Amino acid sequence: MTALRIAYLVEDTAQSGGVRVVMAQADALIARGHRVRIVTKGAPVRWRPSTAEWVHLKDFAQYDASDDDFVVATFWLTVPVAWQLAGGRAVHLCQGYEGAFSVYQSIRSQIDDVYRLPLPKLVVARSLLEICRRFSSDVTYVGQIVEDEFFRDVAPPLQNRPRVLLIGQAQADLRGMPDGYAAVAHARSLGAETTLIRVSPWLPAPDEPTENAHEFHVALNTGEMTRLMHGCDVFVGANHSEEGFGLPAAEAMASGIPCVLTAIPSFLSFDSKHDYALFSPERDPRALGANLAKVVLDPDVRLTLGTRGREVANQFRVTAVADRLEAFFAQRLASR
Repeated sequence: MTALRIAYLVEDTAQSGGVRVVMAQADALIARGHRVRIVTKGAPVRWRPSTAEWVHLKDFAQYDASDDDFVVATFWLTVPVAWQLAGGRAVHLCQGYEGAFSVYQSIRSQIDDVYRLPLPKLVVARSLLEICRRFSSDVTYVGQIVEDEFFRDVAPPLQNRPRVLLIGQAQADLRGMPDGYAAVAHARSLGAETTLIRVSPWLPAPDEPTENAHEFHVALNTGEMTRLMHGCDVFVGANHSEEGFGLPAAEAMASGIPCVLTAIPSFLSFDSKHDYALFSPERDPRALGANLAKVVLDPDVRLTLGTRGREVANQFRVTAVADRLEAFFAQRLASR
């Protein structure tokens, strides 16, 4: 295959799942011989290694995209920029429809206008296909990358006081952190004694009940996150339906950790058979807690979910996603 020349436009480089996914895609493509740049207005990244060529600018307008085969927008603000820089060579990578986020409701129409720009769209979750097709018929699923270090064949036996992992910033309501805390409390009331482990890219929110967590970890890098996750027994995903993918849930499944999740489109889109986690209605912490108690108290449920979760997570391995990315870009370049 002819080496591709791809540039990703990244608005900011603060630690986040969205930036990590871009870096993982870049690394996967570079490993196959393609040239990938990450163009950003953000600071140099210290929290994850990267093999990409980094271009730091104060304004995206300063970037010369003339030798790029593709310029990939990674956030709604970068979509019009990519269109201006590259025209028919621009692509929109959607990791979640920003118009659904509560913080953006006052400018939702502006976001929708951006989504209507004639860029082909790549989506990381099947649940985003239908959403993006409201704006364009040219939408392709590529999947999300779970990095290889998370995968393991066998999870260790349940610890005496099971460690329950709850990941996400409380400042983002779509992560459902209050429901996660409440679910753990309800599970304890049902006899499931647990140790709550909290992880967030940000410091705790001012009103967050951190006293109910035994540990609180902030801004872990990928290696630290892997080690911590492999030391936990159950994962709770209390996310709301605005969630574009929910990468930590997929990483937990790859780790062989049984998952208790909300029945939101992104989580349900992992596989057509919804047997890889125990699902609860969104915003129902009592139901989420009851399922958590079931996982903690029933070894057969834990074994079944851990095994099935690993099977489902295989679709998110680097090689599988790189195959889909490479096929998309190669086909578009050939048709051009």
